[in-house]
Amino acid sequence: MSTSSLLRPGVSIRRGAERHQTQIGWLHGRHSFDTGIDPYGADTHHGVLVVSNHDTIAPRSGFETHPHRNMEIVTWVLDGSLVHQDSEGHNGVIYPNLAQRMTAGTGIRHSEKNDHSAVRQGAGQPLDLIQMWVVPDESEVEPGYEQLELDPSDLRGQLAVVASGMERHRDQAAIRIRNRYAALYVSRLEPGEGVEVPDAPFVHVYVARGQVDLETEGLLDAGDAARLTAAGERRLVATRPSEVLIWEMHASLAPAASR
Repeated sequence: MSTSSLLRPGVSIRRGAERHQTQIGWLHGRHSFDTGIDPYGADTHHGVLVVSNHDTIAPRSGFETHPHRNMEIVTWVLDGSLVHQDSEGHNGVIYPNLAQRMTAGTGIRHSEKNDHSAVRQGAGQPLDLIQMWVVPDESEVEPGYEQLELDPSDLRGQLAVVASGMERHRDQAAIRIRNRYAALYVSRLEPGEGVEVPDAPFVHVYVARGQVDLETEGLLDAGDAARLTAAGERRLVATRPSEVLIWEMHASLAPAASR
């Protein structure tokens, strides 16, 4: 992990239609990086973010038990409910406005399903979620799990800290991740409302739904992403009702660790 490289300022726009797609009977996955998708791919990360998947899962389906190690996994549900079970005995139902973090550490196995038995509004409907993986700044730690429900009013028209390992967010209502260089924000914007994209060495902006105008770069539609590198603070303004996820990162993977 590197924090001292000289960076060339820039913004790279990645359109939703250009993302890797996984389409099988129960899953439509849209993948922002090659990690875990293309073993020969070179597009493996931005900053310390190595996975950003937008998954739509059919009812009574999902990911069977599978392993992870040395990764901070953050899940944000857009619609529906996700049932989580893992080998450490954690169980949870994740739904909109509730953030989840799983620390894989020395090793953990878990399942994630759109389980029709979950008693929540919308059960039996497709599940729409975004799952993001961040490389921790300390490996081989004890596996862990945390979930936290946010007040929807905190997301409206402003950036809400949803997950962070940064010291300055320690006293804010957010789930903790084991990377002191990274934070995730979420904002829901009505047309004309805007937020300031953080000024950081690495920033990843993902439009989960709606349409926004990124200062100097133009319109981003649902499924589009912008990768900012030392690009300074930028204004982001909604042109339609929108939901955006923004990672602020002050470190990146070292080149040798990027594959």
